[in-house]
Amino acid sequence: MSDIQNLLRNDIVAGEFALGSRLFIDDLSARYGVSHMPVREALRILHGEGLVVIEPNRGAWVRPIYGGFIEDIFDMRCAIETMLARRAAIRRTDDHVRQLHDAAAKLEAAVAAGDYGIVPTFNRTFHAIINDAAGNPGALPIVDNHWLLVSVMLKRYGQSELGFQRVIDEHSHLIHAIEHRDSHSAAVFMSAHIEQSKINMMQRAALASQDKSEAA
Repeated sequence: MSDIQNLLRNDIVAGEFALGSRLFIDDLSARYGVSHMPVREALRILHGEGLVVIEPNRGAWVRPIYGGFIEDIFDMRCAIETMLARRAAIRRTDDHVRQLHDAAAKLEAAVAAGDYGIVPTFNRTFHAIINDAAGNPGALPIVDNHWLLVSVMLKRYGQSELGFQRVIDEHSHLIHAIEHRDSHSAAVFMSAHIEQSKINMMQRAALASQDKSEAA
């Protein structure tokens, strides 16, 4: 079952299924070469992660993404990851600081090389190090689910190359605050970092919606 769960999750994130599209058990069983039972279980798990919407007696859909939903997800991310950044500045080890410098350097090198496709991976790694340093395992499943949804948004709406330098600069500020155990500044920088990401994502979603309307 876990293989089907991973395959379906990856296909949704990769855009193989359109946002809001219906997911039929018969079709998924044929696609992945399995019976109905593992498909149902995979849908149930992805529903818990937020990628799939299931309604009793109506079936399952890929979660639709719209402006209000984007705002909600980033607001929840901001609240949780700001708390984690504050804790990370207090609890971090020297190894966490080294890992943050390394992740930031890899992201900056990818941007310099124009390898923009790998940037989200390095960005997620950077944030994961902060979350690990915070030492709050109960918050991590929520954060991971949010990152899945953000991955879907990035695939659907793209990312702004002009914003990469902003991300690099903001990561630098976060590292400095965490390295110096400045929990207040770490929280402030993380809050501003995610708020700006929310604004950028909502702008790109609105632009995509406008383009779609004009094309129709």
